[in-house]
Amino acid sequence: MAETIPTKSKILKQSSECIKDSQNQICRELVSQIEKLQLVEFDQNRFKCQSSLLGLQSELIEAYFLKESYNEKMSFMIPYVIKNC
Repeated sequence: MAETIPTKSKILKQSSECIKDSQNQICRELVSQIEKLQLVEFDQNRFKCQSSLLGLQSELIEAYFLKESYNEKMSFMIPYVIKNC
């Protein structure tokens, strides 16, 4: 069974929500979904998009695991994903 890759707009919406509240199960799943998408971008030689997605993944992981010390409420990488993907 083929897995579907989420759309960019869905990833951006969920990422914004997860940066603000990383307690959600969706946030953990989103990291995996972005991983699949960045591999597709790599296969298409779209390295700027891939790098932007990797940066967004890093922000989500940081927000999830360092929630007490993570005080950013806006994503730094979302504008780069919008621009490069």
